Amino acid sequence: MRKRVLVAQSGGPTVAINASLAGVIAGVVRSGEYERIIGAANGILGVLNERFTDLSIFENDVKAGNDSISDIVTSGNDDVQKAWCPKSQLDRLAVTPSMYLGSCRFKLPFYEEDSQLYEKIFAILDKNDIGMFFYIGGNDSMDTVNKLSAYAKSISSDIRFAGIPKSIDNDLPHTDHTPGYGSAAKYIAASIAEMAHDVKIYDIPCVTIIELMGRNAGWLTGAAALARNEYNELPQLIYLPEVDFDKDEFIEDVKNELKKSNCVMVAVSEGIHDSDGNYINAGTSDTFGHDQLGGAAKTLELLVKEKLHIKCRSVEINIMQRCAAHMAAGTDIREAYELGIAGAKYAIEGNTGFIPVLKRISDAPYRSVIEYADLKSIANVEKKVPLEWINKAHNNVTDNMLEYVKPLIKGEILLPYKNGLPDYLWQDTKYMD
Repeated sequence: MRKRVLVAQSGGPTVAINASLAGVIAGVVRSGEYERIIGAANGILGVLNERFTDLSIFENDVKAGNDSISDIVTSGNDDVQKAWCPKSQLDRLAVTPSMYLGSCRFKLPFYEEDSQLYEKIFAILDKNDIGMFFYIGGNDSMDTVNKLSAYAKSISSDIRFAGIPKSIDNDLPHTDHTPGYGSAAKYIAASIAEMAHDVKIYDIPCVTIIELMGRNAGWLTGAAALARNEYNELPQLIYLPEVDFDKDEFIEDVKNELKKSNCVMVAVSEGIHDSDGNYINAGTSDTFGHDQLGGAAKTLELLVKEKLHIKCRSVEINIMQRCAAHMAAGTDIREAYELGIAGAKYAIEGNTGFIPVLKRISDAPYRSVIEYADLKSIANVEKKVPLEWINKAHNNVTDNMLEYVKPLIKGEILLPYKNGLPDYLWQDTKYMD
């Protein structure tokens, strides 16, 4: 039997992706089936360049029983009530933002397009005695691991491949939600609630337009509605990319809200588009052919100033949505860790070509269970907000969205601090010989 396990991360970072890495490590070490788990730096490129990093520091925490993540994770699916504080290195890994192993934006071609690349990858895996390969990522990462799994099957390789989900965009199919989304939604809602206090201090007409990530799915933008409470009605307008955006109707919506209040706040997705499918100020494309979006809020700011001649500002929360670990949701960290453990366990049992997913049992109290899906059904498929969760005027979300998101932002993490700032774990990029 092969003696090593390899794990890598890819795609855009999240607050919870390192918790899934911690879960894979814990699941593998607890099984006692493998001698060592190592990490590949910068995703599949790290495999191709044989940039492997030692993860034994975390293995030792598991063996010594110092992984107190179990205090919030393995105690069941009850809502997280008490704030949890990391104690060990593995704990700190779980709450460190972004990707400890680094990332890449590399599109793996089909085998028919570059057979030598596949042969090189598998030669490297064989050389390093790899028995299981875990790839933590989103849509494009699942495409990569699905291709590797299919190739392994075609050559009768005994290496097992598994994807572990992550995405702040929450656009992976066959799962109720993805790790990273809950923490991003929490940060968005909290930030908008705080901005609401800021913009309401002046008694003059003003409009604030906030742009949120999500590509072609409006899950993050819909979470902006959580900022509303018994004293705050902002944002009054929310626009998702699941429906066409009309600039004239937008101006009318803003005018109607200004009749009710001097202060109007708008949340828009970076992926809003017109009826012809044209993005509002789309930019260039990335290596996967996805439009590099951004600038929708700025475009609408200029439109409001031109049409209404009032004070208007645009705000891009930008990458803080995906790395604000000081606003991590306990539920998110817990589930990300659980998915890592479950993925490791299922692969060790002999399964390959799969991804662990979450199935919601109830909203209140919130309950979820872990199931498994075939990678072929996940890769390159986008899950979007149901149209019935968007109001008829296409400028807001319904209570369905609120009930969906509410439990996912629950739970607080007490981060360790040093010199007044969160004390995160840092990867020193020392590679193995």
